[in-house]
Amino acid sequence: MKLLKNIDSPYDLRQLNFADLPGLAQELRDFIINIVATKQGHLGASLGVIELTIALHYVFDTPKDKLIWDVGHQAYGHKILTGRKEIFDTNRQLNGISGFPKINESEYDAFGTGHSSTSISAILGMAIASKLKGENNTQHIAVIGDASIASGMAFEGLNHLGVTDANVLIILNDNAIGIDPSVGALKKYLTNVKKGTAKDENIFECLNLNYTGPIDGHDLAVLTKELERLKHVKGPKLLHVITTKGKGLKKAEENQVTYHAPGKFNAITGELIPKSQESLPPKYQDVFGHTLVELAQQNKNIVGITPAMPTGSSLKYMMEQLPDRAFDVGIAEQHAVTMAAGMATEGLIPFCAIYSTFLQRAYDQVIHDVAIQNLPVIFCLDRAGLVGEDGATHHGIYDIAYLRCIPNLILFAPMNEVELRNIMYTAQLGLPHPIAIRYPRGRGVTLDWKLPFKKILLGTSQELKKGTKIAVLTTGPIGNMVIALLAELNQPEKIGHYNMPFIKPLDRKQLTAIFNHYEQIITIEDGCKTGGFGSAVLEYANETESAKPIKIFGVEDFFIEHGTVQQLHELAKINYLTLKNYIVEVINSL
Repeated sequence: MKLLKNIDSPYDLRQLNFADLPGLAQELRDFIINIVATKQGHLGASLGVIELTIALHYVFDTPKDKLIWDVGHQAYGHKILTGRKEIFDTNRQLNGISGFPKINESEYDAFGTGHSSTSISAILGMAIASKLKGENNTQHIAVIGDASIASGMAFEGLNHLGVTDANVLIILNDNAIGIDPSVGALKKYLTNVKKGTAKDENIFECLNLNYTGPIDGHDLAVLTKELERLKHVKGPKLLHVITTKGKGLKKAEENQVTYHAPGKFNAITGELIPKSQESLPPKYQDVFGHTLVELAQQNKNIVGITPAMPTGSSLKYMMEQLPDRAFDVGIAEQHAVTMAAGMATEGLIPFCAIYSTFLQRAYDQVIHDVAIQNLPVIFCLDRAGLVGEDGATHHGIYDIAYLRCIPNLILFAPMNEVELRNIMYTAQLGLPHPIAIRYPRGRGVTLDWKLPFKKILLGTSQELKKGTKIAVLTTGPIGNMVIALLAELNQPEKIGHYNMPFIKPLDRKQLTAIFNHYEQIITIEDGCKTGGFGSAVLEYANETESAKPIKIFGVEDFFIEHGTVQQLHELAKINYLTLKNYIVEVINSL
């Protein structure tokens, strides 16, 4: 490497001759490929914007000029060019740099963007602030790509931007794919624009934006020339750029879904490195996907909905086998929830598969459109708990707290794959309320998961082990760790273990018996401690005037960053050793 090694900031980049830029683009692309091949992470999105990244930092005076990347997994090249090249191999690792732009990581990261479609609102806010402060020469640029433009929030921002005189440049990175292929009428419109067959009126010009494009996002000469021109055009502007996700790695270009975040691969050939072929339990999302198909084949009223995550959530299996009854609505969580509510009013049984943190973006719809009307929507919350390397923006640790407070809403956390299948079966038989089923990213605990369905009684729990002194109450898959932990302890007769999958409604009969029988209660959950499962148990203890001490294990009141799930459980002190030591300490004190 001859050019990249001497670039520690965009200032260094701007000292290069233009003729050097294509060579730099190849070096930067190779640098990302070589590190992600072994360290893992997002790949295709950043490879697709290498030329755009270089052109932006070459033309604009960052960090004085503000630049936002949306979604932030496009920003690997940006990070490398802005002083993080030497530590880029720590990307997404514990105590390393984040996989997304992060406002407290670098002055070049103008805004944190782990979820999508926030950039237009944020950059408009920055531009208005600059104007109010008299900073009239600052440029404000937002790159919005990977299908983020189709989200409702993006259009809320465009709607406001178009009636301002803000000096804002929106760059639409149009690669026709998010994580899965883009869907919807806007995708069709942009395809027609690229082919020159769109209707006479341009949607962005109708929103009062100065539109140019589409241009080739891999042509540095065209990019830099157009960006230089737009730098001197006042007011709101939109540049339409066409790119190829995965550009420069043939396998990534050919299979853009897999190579969005491919895991480990051969940096030269692009071939994925095979994972162990030993028999492993299935992933929870695959159990969800296959079970949904099984149930839908028996019940014609079942429909599936996901906001842009058919592969990640495994709704893809239903989309393949029952395409008329499975819907990818794009990056539109609010729409997904309210559409599910509408379906429920007409007697359909909607399974709405959404990542836990993505449901946060539709909170009002859960309350206003589903819960108040008591519509039996079935929310399947994938990626609940600590998810690992994606970090604070993606940890599904708040769903118990933000859903538990909503009237009419059932909240269930299966301990294993069999319990997940059974609650899905039970829900489609008919429940008096909507239900949220939360389950983690990753594999379950058993190979023997496809058992005959059993109906689960609402608000019940299971006594897994009777004890005499200490009751351990768990909800969700973390209970499996506790089973293994208790098997190792001395004086096991003193410890009882209870699986409490219904966080709401709680099994009050079981809890009353526990309060009466045990001297100490411990609750354990893979979620935030404030307002979570343990809080629910504590509230009921207060109602019944139980004076038994209750120790709550959960994620404390701070944001957990990125690392492996095991590392983060240790950081949150809900790991095997911490729990074991505490239980031993309590046993010895009794």
